[in-house]
Amino acid sequence: MGRTAQIDRSAILRTALDVADEHGLAAVTMNAVAKRLEVTAMALYRHVTDKADLLDGMVEALLTGIPTPEPGLAWNDRLTAMAGGIRAVATAHPGAFPLLLTRPAATSAALEIRESAYRALREAGLGQDAVERAERLLSTAILGFVASEAAGRFRNHGQATIDEDFAELLRWLQRVLPDPPTG
Repeated sequence: MGRTAQIDRSAILRTALDVADEHGLAAVTMNAVAKRLEVTAMALYRHVTDKADLLDGMVEALLTGIPTPEPGLAWNDRLTAMAGGIRAVATAHPGAFPLLLTRPAATSAALEIRESAYRALREAGLGQDAVERAERLLSTAILGFVASEAAGRFRNHGQATIDEDFAELLRWLQRVLPDPPTG
């Protein structure tokens, strides 16, 4: 009879996020995660195939930390809620968050978050080519703002000003999208 597993993929990803948040993304290594979990690095390979898989899993953990908006909301309200969720994830994981600027969504769970944005944009009346471009541009603008905020770029401004700026960014982004179809 085999030993009971001491770790699982979820614990590994949480620990990797903790290492990144405390020491930066460069500190995330298989050895650092294993040491924190008090296992050998080889024990991780039952759950992540290599460092790339670990990083992809971290992207998944960050993206799946975004609350899923209620499906009954209008498309623009769902996108606004997702943007707020991205901002909350950046606040919760400031050291790990920059990973979303450098690695695309690769796991099925991470891709489902992007698909949720695609659905909202299709409901806005965009065709598939326009949906993909709009998602890239919207997410880049939102990720850029929240990464700047998490990194302290706006530290000379009060929180109320930063919140107003984020709300204004969302208004600007919605202006470039069509009005929702009436029905």
